[in-house]
Amino acid sequence: MTTNRKARFKYHIEDSVEAGIVLKGSEIKSIRDGKIDISQAFCRIQKGELWLHNAHVAPFENVSVQSEHDSLRSRKLLLHKKEILKWELESKRRKLVIVPLKLFIKRGKAKINIGIGKSKRQYDKRAEIIKKEADRDIARSRKANR
Repeated sequence: MTTNRKARFKYHIEDSVEAGIVLKGSEIKSIRDGKIDISQAFCRIQKGELWLHNAHVAPFENVSVQSEHDSLRSRKLLLHKKEILKWELESKRRKLVIVPLKLFIKRGKAKINIGIGKSKRQYDKRAEIIKKEADRDIARSRKANR
C-alpha cells in the first residue's frame, strides 16, 4: 500500500472514490513489491476517460527486455461513465483538482483511491503546520509528566 501524504496537505479533499488501473504484466509485479511513487502524480480527464499521469512504477527486475515498461507512462483509470462525467463537471465548474490519495491491492487487483479537492492557500498550510507542532508539544509534555 502506498499513500500520497502530500495530497491531504496541499488540497482540501471533498470527495474520494476507488478506481481500478489498467496495467501491464510487469507493472503489477512492481506494485506488489511496493516500488511505486504517487507523490508527484495527478489525474486528468481526457476524451471522457480518466488518466493517471506522472506516477512512477519502477521496472521489475526479473523481466525480459521486450516486456519492460516505461516507468512514467500515463495509465488509464477505470470508473463508471457517470462518475467521470460528474467529476469532470465539478472540476471545470469549481476549479477542483483530481489527485491520487492511496494505491493498494484488493483481491489481487491494483486499486487507487482518488480524491477531488481544492488547492489550499499558503496561509492554510502554515496554520496546519502550527497546529500540528502545538499538538506534538502537548503530547510531549503529557508524556514527560507521566
